[in-house]
Amino acid sequence: MTKSPSGQIDHVLTEDRLFPPPAEFTQKAVFSTTDQYQEMYKRAAESPDEFWREEALEHLHWFEPFDEVCKWNPPHAEWFVGGKTNASYNCLDRHIDAGRGDRAAIIWEGEPGDTRTLSYSELRREVCKCAEGLKQLGVGVGDVVSIYMPMTPELAIAMLACARIGAVHSVIFAGFSAESIVDRNNDAGAKLMITADGLYRRGKILPLKKTVDEALEKSPTVKHCLVLKRTGQDDVAMTDGRDVWWHDVVDTQPGEIAAEPMDSEASLFIL
Repeated sequence: MTKSPSGQIDHVLTEDRLFPPPAEFTQKAVFSTTDQYQEMYKRAAESPDEFWREEALEHLHWFEPFDEVCKWNPPHAEWFVGGKTNASYNCLDRHIDAGRGDRAAIIWEGEPGDTRTLSYSELRREVCKCAEGLKQLGVGVGDVVSIYMPMTPELAIAMLACARIGAVHSVIFAGFSAESIVDRNNDAGAKLMITADGLYRRGKILPLKKTVDEALEKSPTVKHCLVLKRTGQDDVAMTDGRDVWWHDVVDTQPGEIAAEPMDSEASLFIL
């Protein structure tokens, strides 16, 4: 235990032991030794513009190159000024272009024991289909999409689909109340909401759509609600002109939409 000059306790334990990972893991890691990490950290601290320029050019795809790494106007910073990129492209297309299209991008196991694995190529197709469905429902660049979904692959698909067309996604924890959804929808001016009929939790089915219906009564900016059939309930209420099923709007799309070039400082999500 150590104390500061004022007598206050700074910390009660100092730990400097190192626990090296297995050799098999180390061989595949970005850094195989702590010295390599410390060297990169030092370079980033001493020459941040040069460091982040190299990292951005090596690890990200740019539709248009940036002119300036960081424009610093305390307390505000603008990164990669003038550059245009797309988060969905960098998460998917970049890996496919590099020959990793058949590698697993998502490995998922649901609560009832159902499993699903999607390769990068398969995931891109599902993301494109969702993006096309969103555009069909009137979602465009800068529009906010609220997502209130269970932990399924479609959650990630919806997020990446929004990014692909330049929409802003706002993920709402699927345990929040209707009033919490209302607050987030109205504060963000959400144009569309994505949810599911329900979710599995501890062996029970929780009716997500019912909670969303209550929230949408007080969410005037939301024009459509896209609903994933997760639990297969028969008594799910669907409002004509507003609610549409995922399998009707998304699964029927060709899945070939190109990623929208976005300004590097464009909004990606609201959390």
